[in-house]
Amino acid sequence: MIVVAGEALIDLVPRGAAPLVDLRPARGGGPYNTAVALGRLGSPTAFCSRVSYDAYGEALLDGLRDAGVDVTPVQRGPEPTTLAVASIGEGGSARYSFYVEGSADRLFEAPARLPEGTRAVSFGTCSLVLEPGASAYEELLHTTAAQGVFTALDPNIRPGLIPDADAYRARFTSWLPSVSLLKLSEEDAEWLGGAPRQWLGSGPSAVVITHGGDGLTVHTRAGAEHSVPGEKTDVVDTIGAGDTVNAALLHGLSARDTLCAAALAALGADDWTRLLRFAARAAAITCSRAGAEPPYAAEVGEDF
Repeated sequence: MIVVAGEALIDLVPRGAAPLVDLRPARGGGPYNTAVALGRLGSPTAFCSRVSYDAYGEALLDGLRDAGVDVTPVQRGPEPTTLAVASIGEGGSARYSFYVEGSADRLFEAPARLPEGTRAVSFGTCSLVLEPGASAYEELLHTTAAQGVFTALDPNIRPGLIPDADAYRARFTSWLPSVSLLKLSEEDAEWLGGAPRQWLGSGPSAVVITHGGDGLTVHTRAGAEHSVPGEKTDVVDTIGAGDTVNAALLHGLSARDTLCAAALAALGADDWTRLLRFAARAAAITCSRAGAEPPYAAEVGEDF
């Protein structure tokens, strides 16, 4: 079982390029997209979050169930669902304005236990910024890592939600000793101001950096560096692409039975190349669709 911990929200995606166009509601949130992608790829997956009782919350749970994701760990509340208004720029890149005050996912509480058979837990995005939930997710990260569970972190930086950049950067550094796999975009890396070698020295066994359409690179603690190019596709938008990469990496590592630090460190050049190509292929399919619609296993193949 791979557990994904973090927010579920509704993306309001514009139906065109004009300033005042209709907005299409779509299920979203980095952790939510990651859980759906894992479920569609065929990994046993559970979602750990707090979701509203409102209509959007019910739709979010339906999307998880449709993907085969276990929603038993999901907490519920009467508060509204978080909204993220997207604007699509050149090349399909997305920017967001968030409506988060008093929303359900901010009130997440760390669970006493995770589902039986949990082998990995994935964290990231808004859930690690917005209090009081951020401290609860942080507690869960450190607790699971101390228990020897594989942990993955995708910070997925949203600068508009971070009131104190320096404080967040310091907090990010404090998470690294509890992280097995760090995945982030080159934009995230630039904003954080660090480098793979620095982060690897603090805890992770591997750091994967995405370069948009130019592909992915992994840096390992042993000093190796492996890259693959991006997969060519007609980009509709990039919503959910990074989340799909995150899911594809976890799915591939699970299928190889390498969800532990020692096994991750033992992966060679061919192993990483095949895994990164699989992730790039999955992300390209997501980019070819409007909104976060990650592929199913039959669409992407399993050559990893």
